[in-house]
Amino acid sequence: MTNLNEEEKAEDYLFKIVLVGDSAVGKSNLLARFARDEFYPNSKSTIGVEFQTQKMNINGKEVKAQIWDTAGQERFRAVTSAYYRGAVGALLVYDISRRQTFDSIGRWLNELHSKNYN
Repeated sequence: MTNLNEEEKAEDYLFKIVLVGDSAVGKSNLLARFARDEFYPNSKSTIGVEFQTQKMNINGKEVKAQIWDTAGQERFRAVTSAYYRGAVGALLVYDISRRQTFDSIGRWLNELHSKNYN
């Protein structure tokens, strides 16, 4: 019988979540703060897609969140929308100091629905 160490132990639940929104609204920093407790005031724009994982213990169950940070720039839209597939949730992000980013939320929501992310 083989004993699994902590790294090899399979999680009870795995959830894929995507972060979407206009460019420069803080998606990458939101992810960095959640996954690594870091913040970068001079961060660069995401090119394509990046992801982080975070493990949590909820009610005695090992839950792993796979969080995908998508580029908000129009030129990457065709590439990033492919990563919506298999996601069980999405966090739509906007900048409270830029009304236009809030106004774009409807377009992002439509894109998620049209790509049938779930």
